[in-house]
Amino acid sequence: MEDKTNIPVRMGKSPDFDAWFTSFFLKNHIDPFAYPTKVGSREQVEFMVYPENGERYYPCSDKMFNAIMSRKYPPHLKNHYEQVFDKIIALIDELIDSEYNKQFLKTLVKIKYDDEIQTGLLIPSRLEKRLYTIFLSRTHIENPYSAEKRATNKKIKKFLNSETFKKALNQIGDSVQTIEDLTLVELREKIKAIEFQRLLTLVAQDNLWTHENPKIPPLAQIKEIFKTPIRGNGFSKLLQILQAKKQKILWLADESGEIIVDLTIIKFMAELGHAVIFAVKEAPFFKKVCLADTRTDPILAKEFETAHFIHEKTISKNNLVKLLKHDKNIYVVSDGTSEDLNLLLVSTTFSRIFKEVDCVVSRGETQKKRLIDSHFQFTQDIINISLEKKALTVTYKPRHPDFIQFSHEQLEEVANKIIDEMKTARKKGMTVMFYSGIIGSIPGKIDVAKKIMGTFIDHLYQQSADLFIINPSKYYEPGMDADDLMYMWEIVQRSTYIDIWRFQTSDDISESFSLLNKKVPPEWIGKDSTYSTGCTKEMRIARDVQKKNPEMQLIGPSWDKFMRRNEYGVGSMYDQRLADS
Repeated sequence: MEDKTNIPVRMGKSPDFDAWFTSFFLKNHIDPFAYPTKVGSREQVEFMVYPENGERYYPCSDKMFNAIMSRKYPPHLKNHYEQVFDKIIALIDELIDSEYNKQFLKTLVKIKYDDEIQTGLLIPSRLEKRLYTIFLSRTHIENPYSAEKRATNKKIKKFLNSETFKKALNQIGDSVQTIEDLTLVELREKIKAIEFQRLLTLVAQDNLWTHENPKIPPLAQIKEIFKTPIRGNGFSKLLQILQAKKQKILWLADESGEIIVDLTIIKFMAELGHAVIFAVKEAPFFKKVCLADTRTDPILAKEFETAHFIHEKTISKNNLVKLLKHDKNIYVVSDGTSEDLNLLLVSTTFSRIFKEVDCVVSRGETQKKRLIDSHFQFTQDIINISLEKKALTVTYKPRHPDFIQFSHEQLEEVANKIIDEMKTARKKGMTVMFYSGIIGSIPGKIDVAKKIMGTFIDHLYQQSADLFIINPSKYYEPGMDADDLMYMWEIVQRSTYIDIWRFQTSDDISESFSLLNKKVPPEWIGKDSTYSTGCTKEMRIARDVQKKNPEMQLIGPSWDKFMRRNEYGVGSMYDQRLADS
């Protein structure tokens, strides 16, 4: 494991260092300001990476980052560059027959390679992506290792389907020394743990899919495989997840062959009631498992025939929660990239899933370096399963202790409490009003927005008798994002207990500032609920609710005025258009 004492980067102390640091993001095409359509915003990245004092996340190990920041071009960096170059040249030698085309590609790659590594700013994995892209674009070979990946998957599947393996897996042997002191519940849990551990030990047997003609080991040898020691601090955490009530797990796949072992483990977990979201690459990248493989590889197509594929690239919390409530237990999603794990370039959907699950399981040493061995902390518990120097290692990194996560159960509980209050008010003969207004739509003005809304609602109470008003600003808590709020409020709004749904007008805002003995600040002049993304979404809900409950009264700007806003910026309380401006 790498040095965890890595000093966080602090900007503003050295102009030269700050320029180098900024150039690092530009050179690697991972700056959200320079590449806003490709790179995740700060808010989206914070779905996954917990921010410490405003530090900026980078997608490489601390050791690699320090090597690049040293500006000394150390051997560690040079060696990784050379490994990338050798890997691409080997790919050309293996797949290109024409001597002319072979030499052309090698020369082209060498020119690009020499140009890219001059400054020493490029992360080796980004160099690998660029050189690999050149190979794909010049050869038009869509999935270079497709045949090899299919072959490896076929080999390990043959082993798992063998009667010898099934017999070994189901034999108790000396796994349970005594059952006299165990209850039936404890015995069932013990049996689950034994089978789970046996399946996990197969990760260490890469010879079962890497050898050219692997033979199915005899029964006795398979039993010895099951006794493979598991190193690291993560196995007990894995068992804890296994034995808990339904957990949502994001499983980050790695390469072919081992994916079949992964799926065997995942199916075992799914049978116990857990929901596993299996993340693969968007497009082919060496021997990594990609979306195309799940469709074109007969073995994988069969394995995933009952899985649910998540194709949306920008799924909301509401839709994700609905999706995960289905009777499916295995889901497949693309991380949105075709390179080693890069949280700056993953899709919005992947980011949202990362935030909403209970745990992230990553596979392989590369992912371990970026998730476990990095000084960065994350919004989820991370478990890594790797084969390191032929040793099976399971490592655990807890999520940041200050991260606040609102599960859909918690949000539903709050919503139901509000609905109970509405029911009670109705029974007392009170009129129930829901007040929709600006809260987060003006960046940096949430506290002012809450004050304005609260002041005006107090004013309405003074004017009216027997009125129960729902003030949404009272229910905002730190850690909630717009999707959390929309999920909670839609439950309340569709409850049919609203008599009057009032949308904030510019007169409401002017009156609020007047009541506070203040002039309307420039950023609030002319604003009303049509400026709010949340209110725009709520107006659509209100119109739908009114169709079912025609007696519900709508007050505020007319429907046709709600045209400016559409979707929140990812992780933001304001509109995507404002995030882009």
